[in-house]
Amino acid sequence: MRTLILVSALSLIAGAALAQTADPAVLTPERVFSDPGLNGPVAQGVSLSPDGQLAAFLRAREDDASVLDLWAVPTAGGEPFKLIDARALVPDAGELSEAEKARRERMRISQRGVVEYSWDEQGRYILAPLEGDVFLAARADGSVRRLTETEGDEIDARVSPRGNFVSWVRDQNLYVHDLATGTERAVTTDGADLITWATAEFIAQEEMDRDHGYWWSPTERFIALQRTDESTVDIIPRLDITGGGSSVIQQRYPRAGRPNAVVDLYVHDITTGQRVKVDLGTNTDIYLARVNWSVAGDVLYVQRQSRDQKRVDLLAVDPATGASRVILSQTDDAWVDLTNDFRPLKDGGFIWSNEENGWRHLYRYDRNGRLVRPLTRGPWPVKGLNGFNEETGELYFTASMRDGREYPIEQQLFRARLDRTVDPVAVTPQGGWWGASMNRTATAYIGNYTDLNTPMRSGLYRTDGTLVRWIEENRLDQSHPFHPYVSRMPQTTFGTLDSHGETLVWRISTPPGFDASKRYPVVMQVYGGPSGGGVRNGWLGGTTQLLTEAGYIVFRLDNRGEGNRSRAFETALYRRMGQPEIEDQVLAADYLRTLPYVDGDRIAMMGWSYGGFMSLMALTEPKMGLAAGLVGAPPTEWGLYDTHYTERYMSTPQDNAEGYAASDAIPRLGDMTGRLLLMHGMADDNVIFENATRVIDALQARSLPFEMMLYPGQRHGVRGNARQLQQWRTYLDFLDRTIGARSPAAQD
Repeated sequence: MRTLILVSALSLIAGAALAQTADPAVLTPERVFSDPGLNGPVAQGVSLSPDGQLAAFLRAREDDASVLDLWAVPTAGGEPFKLIDARALVPDAGELSEAEKARRERMRISQRGVVEYSWDEQGRYILAPLEGDVFLAARADGSVRRLTETEGDEIDARVSPRGNFVSWVRDQNLYVHDLATGTERAVTTDGADLITWATAEFIAQEEMDRDHGYWWSPTERFIALQRTDESTVDIIPRLDITGGGSSVIQQRYPRAGRPNAVVDLYVHDITTGQRVKVDLGTNTDIYLARVNWSVAGDVLYVQRQSRDQKRVDLLAVDPATGASRVILSQTDDAWVDLTNDFRPLKDGGFIWSNEENGWRHLYRYDRNGRLVRPLTRGPWPVKGLNGFNEETGELYFTASMRDGREYPIEQQLFRARLDRTVDPVAVTPQGGWWGASMNRTATAYIGNYTDLNTPMRSGLYRTDGTLVRWIEENRLDQSHPFHPYVSRMPQTTFGTLDSHGETLVWRISTPPGFDASKRYPVVMQVYGGPSGGGVRNGWLGGTTQLLTEAGYIVFRLDNRGEGNRSRAFETALYRRMGQPEIEDQVLAADYLRTLPYVDGDRIAMMGWSYGGFMSLMALTEPKMGLAAGLVGAPPTEWGLYDTHYTERYMSTPQDNAEGYAASDAIPRLGDMTGRLLLMHGMADDNVIFENATRVIDALQARSLPFEMMLYPGQRHGVRGNARQLQQWRTYLDFLDRTIGARSPAAQD
């Protein structure tokens, strides 16, 4: 993305000749999309054993970054060692089942090998599903035991809390494997066709951040498990087009305003084999949002969300009978966000967060749902509860806050108290972006840190913030794969704009050799939708540097409607997606045109998914005045998208016809201010291909020229180095012709 556009274009023409003359410090698309990865040895999925003595993590293979192995490192000292070698155990990985492909797509897992793992609560075992089968690593001697070798894929495999069993789902049924006897038994047997047991349904996986469909009790006596009936869900015929042909997938896809799957919850008694149905109420048109067990395993807590998402009820369930009672409710005029902040306490009470005062904060409740006290407070939101230590009375959470006020571009780990409301204490230093994964007793944590000049590094820390040891230091020294390109890293600054009383943060990155007396084209990167903002003090990675190498200023603004901010900031888009977000992006474009070094006639916007929607809406907004839009996998009519996501922000098409019409891209296409590049995967099962074809058809009907790049076999993203290289060569070529060196404006 930058002067590299020129490099990219020349490489297509000159090939080997360019390789002989190119500046080795100039980052090229060919280098970005090759192995080893430029981000260095980043540890993925790092977690501590329950006793904090061993850290496990996933590491990409040096010979193939698309395959992950499982590694471990003693926290007291010693070198990291490979615990599970994916290629050694399964040399020839076969084709995954459609169910597992769909599950991984929902979880945004694009790599192969060991892509997930879990500890038992005793810390004796690490369980690792690998290419459809299940492997168990024993911590004591490092031995790896293969538990399954079946035709079907075992998915969502987990070790039971006390380490006596391993469970998994195969062919839509739940199975339990007894580690002592080596025997397997089926917990359910009637899962088939439209009935599935113990698996999170499509909506839960895609939109509710819930990937599990069964939950062991702490004593291992009970398993709570869901039963999903998809017979009520509409069949949406979807073309799955690959390079070798096409097929029609009869996909069960719950579109906005249409029926969802019916989800029931049961509790199975492992000892007796008896199963009881949980009373979730008489209304079946609800969402099973979250399921948690009490510390003693005598109460099952269920979060039940209403279809309109304006209410979440917390149910206390008797696992022996399935009887339930509502002990606490959260309500909101717009929607109630789901979180993973619920934590049961030994006294029968619990911690939970809500946004009732306009910011997300943590609260302590007794066993009957009565408020004991707030645990955090102030004009800033809690991002997530990372852990708590009942012995010391301390809890730990992440937040973007400085001096008691919101500070969106950074994130730190903080400490507060269970027994009183106090001003939180920062555990990690200011200056960048911290993530933390704590062990079960919250006596230590894995800290993941990055800033503009530091690729992601992982270390083991005490709860006072003291570094114990590196897991992956990932030092940007001469041995680091990115080191040859450091001298041409973009210079990045942050700033703010005001919109309707809200503070919008932005980031601007300039090309190498930037000269403020010259005028530069700008690429506005965007997501814009309701999720965590993208403007942060963190490592930008190779693709941003591709743009600056090509001579572009790169700009990003977090508009109203993006998440992890105040309640007012988030709900600004309620019932009118695509309106306040574009209004804020217009404000940003107007600001850019006030800068003397910006060429206001050469501004483009690029984004994928919601960012694709935003780019298309911006390209068709005359006030933006864009010269080009790079639009990837856009939802172009929200009535085509799924229930939980769309109805949360827009209500139903029947209830909010005006809002849905205003966010439809088709009537706006005649107002395009610049050239369009449309990209889409031809097997996308999330933003289905119809979102693209309706735009293609409408543009052709209006005789409007545009450019298009389709990806056979790709779902809601472009995977693999070869295809991503082609994608970025296409991006750079298109930008060069529309706002870059070959654009008409550059010749004036």
